[in-house]
Parts: sequence; structure tokens; C-alpha cells
Amino acid sequence: MPKISVCIPTFNRVNLLPYAIESVLKQSEPDFELLVCDDGSSDGTPELMSQYTDNRVKYIRHAQNIGKSNNMRSGFDAASGEYFMKFDDDDRLTADFLACTTAILDQDSSIDFVGTDHWIIDINNVRDEDKTQENSRRWGRSNLANGIVHNLLEVVFIQQSFQVGATLFRRQTLQELGFMLPNLQNCEDNDLFVRLALAGKKGYYLPELLMEYRYHAEQQGINRAIPYLSDKIKYLESYQFDSDKLEKIRHNRLLETQILLGLRLIEKGEVSQGRKLVLAGKSFSTAKAWTGLGLSLLPSKLRIQAFKALRQVRG
Repeated sequence: MPKISVCIPTFNRVNLLPYAIESVLKQSEPDFELLVCDDGSSDGTPELMSQYTDNRVKYIRHAQNIGKSNNMRSGFDAASGEYFMKFDDDDRLTADFLACTTAILDQDSSIDFVGTDHWIIDINNVRDEDKTQENSRRWGRSNLANGIVHNLLEVVFIQQSFQVGATLFRRQTLQELGFMLPNLQNCEDNDLFVRLALAGKKGYYLPELLMEYRYHAEQQGINRAIPYLSDKIKYLESYQFDSDKLEKIRHNRLLETQILLGLRLIEKGEVSQGRKLVLAGKSFSTAKAWTGLGLSLLPSKLRIQAFKALRQVRG
């Protein structure tokens, strides 16, 4: 039985998947299995996978698309290692990721997972130091001390400091929680960390850049934003915290997300549903809400141009 199970869920990323796979095969810690879970790719991924002869690589292919979280769960169900991690098919691990995180879990059996900081890379695998530092500051990792995180719920919910693709877990801990929820295509990682914190699990932060997170064009666009914001609303609606501080933040984030989704729907042309969501979140940002409602009154062509101009002014 391998010590570590690494899962890479993939879908139509044959151009980037090899970088992710090679980053695992080049780990300084060799005791792992690599589970590549293919969610019905139509781009030559099966042919690519047939080229790997390392017996640590296991290929799980679904004949048709079963959805992001369900694809991840298939890899988790097939895993046999004491430790488990998953990262995306467009990202990479640095060579010592598994060795460094495994050492911490080996040393202290009370720790349930170890998260690290990560690099930002572009489509050409070039590290961006400025964006990396900015990203670490944005998500609170710059001020997060090395060691066990004692205010875990605040760190994973408010700061969202832990990135699931840069975290190694005890597989038993994930089994106790049911891993990621089925049929949740976005925010499944946020949800997992919140459930871990609420269950009293213990997280450790290692402030080293041991993973590479890729920013590229496929991550952008209205068609990606709408399902993400829809799932974020479901995620935020699924909790009610005992802490007044956390509840206020959750409530405000819910209102903000409703406005953002409403604006996206108005931009796409789903004006009626968009207006409802903007009005629902109006108490969070009256100015943004009235702007969205005003734009919703414009004819389709002018509305698209107005959203484009507004985005340029903001950016």
C-alpha cells in the first residue's frame, strides 16, 4: 500500500495535464500512487495517459462527464494511501511538496492536514514573484505563523488561507467527513475546510512555496463566473455560525455574491432573474445595486457595451 495518494481530476486539459503529472513523478518522496481521474475528456487525454508506464500511475476514466466534485470523489474512493491530496490538472507541485508535508504528519499524529503557501505561475510555467506575494497577502498567508492554526475556523472561512491543492490530508480524516460533497461543482474546497474546522480537526500551516498555482485565460469569463457564484450562494447558505462575527461576515458575503451573480445574469441577458438577485443583495451595496438595475433597463447591445466600459474603468 502506498503511503500517499495523489489525485489529479482532469477534463480536456491535455495541453497542461503532463506538467501536473510530471510534477508528481519528480517528487523527492517516492512512496505514492497517482490517480488521474478523467471526467469524460474528448481531447486526446486517453492517448496521453497510455504513454505513462510508471506503475504508480493509475488512470480512472469516466465515459461521460459526471461533474467536478463527483470526479474528485471517484479518485478519493479509489485511493489507498494513509495520506491524500488532490490538485488541479493545470497546477504543479514543487519537488519537495510531499516530503515536507508528510514529515509533519508523520511527526504528530494529532495533526489532520498540512497546508502550504504557493507560487503563481503563468501559462508558460513562469513564476511571478509579485503576484505570488500579492496572493499570499490577499489570502492572509503572509501573517499566518508556522505551526498549528489555533483559530482555524476564522482562518479558513474569513481569510480562506488554505488552498486545497496545496494541502496534504490524513485520508481517515477526510473519510470521517465524507470528503467533498457530491454534485457541488464550485466552492467544494471552501466547504471542506469549514466542515473540517467545525468538526474540531487540527490544521498545520507550513509557510513555504511548495506548489504552483496557474493563472490563465480559461479561468476567466462570464460562463465560468455564473455557475461559480451560484454555487457560492449555496455554500454560504448552508451554514449558520454560533459566532456573531462569523455570522455577520457570512451574511454580508451572501448579499455581495447575490449582487455579483445578479449583475452577471443581467449582462448575459437574463434580466428578470438578475434584478431579483440584485435587489436581494441591495442592503450590502446600494450603489452597486442601483448601477446594476440601471444597466438592466438598457437595450441588449447597449447593456453589453456598458458592462464592458464599466469593467475597463474598474480595471
